[in-house]
Amino acid sequence: MKKEIISTGNIKAVSGAPYSPAIKIGNLVFISGQIPDSPDADIKKQTRQVLEKIQTLVEAAGTSLANVVKCTVYLSSLTDFALMNDVYREFFPHEPPARAAVEVSGLFKGYKVEIDAIAYVS
Repeated sequence: MKKEIISTGNIKAVSGAPYSPAIKIGNLVFISGQIPDSPDADIKKQTRQVLEKIQTLVEAAGTSLANVVKCTVYLSSLTDFALMNDVYREFFPHEPPARAAVEVSGLFKGYKVEIDAIAYVS
C-alpha cells in the first residue's frame, strides 16, 4: 500500500514541524491533531474551527465525517467539555465516532482544544 499525504491550501503542517495534516493508507485516513485559527476565540468557536478542518481533510481524502470512526479531544480545561460537546454534536449528529476526551496541561499557543481523528474511505 502506498502512503498518501493529504493536505489542502488552508490546512498545512505548522511550519518546520515534522508531521503531515493527514495520511491516507489503504482505506484509512489518519488526521493529525487539528488546532483552531485563533487562541482568543471561545471554546465553541475553536471547536467549530477544528472540526471544519477535520471535515475538509476527510473530504480531501475522499470520504466524509460520517465515516469518522475515532476521535481524541484534548482540552486545556475539562470545564469546557459541555460547550465543546454542543458543537461536536453538530458535526456528528448520528452514530458518532468512538471518542476519548482528556484534559491536558497545555496546548500549542494556548489553544483550548485540539482534535485528531481516524476515518475510513468506503
